[in-house]
Amino acid sequence: MKTITVPTKDMVDDTSKSIFETLTKQIGMLPNVYAVAGYSSESLAMHINMTNKAGKGSFTNKEIEAIKLAVSEVNGCHYCLSAHTAIAKMHGFTDADALSFRELTSTNHKLNVLTNLAADMVVNKGRATEEMLTDFFNLGYTEKALVDLVLVITDITFTNYLNEVANVPIDFPEVELI
Repeated sequence: MKTITVPTKDMVDDTSKSIFETLTKQIGMLPNVYAVAGYSSESLAMHINMTNKAGKGSFTNKEIEAIKLAVSEVNGCHYCLSAHTAIAKMHGFTDADALSFRELTSTNHKLNVLTNLAADMVVNKGRATEEMLTDFFNLGYTEKALVDLVLVITDITFTNYLNEVANVPIDFPEVELI
């Protein structure tokens, strides 16, 4: 079986090299998942654009991280669970908060509704129960927010799947799988 390696700058095209430099300046490192995505500069650029915009008009950064943790748990992506736990902590969450999003047990009602709806949609291939949708809309979310939720799920699912198929080495503090 062919092994996918994390490429060096010499192994990618000039567009990916440029994106790598920008990412390194912005976040102080080049996460392995972005390096692997750099094998396709078109996919990397599209993913970065999606990540920078997905959900921003409807959700806070904290809400987005909660959603990404719930989806990554359903998809079983150890890399994204580790990365997004670290990012969630940068947004003021604790390890216990991050774990509650993964377990779908947050004591924050709003975040619990979001994480449960997102996880339910992933498990049920885009479908959601009427009850979960009612809870979502009763929180004041709009149809726009529902569309944005689907995009956040799509965004994190891309990296979940890429990490799993390529077996990307985790370069964040590793979290335990549950």
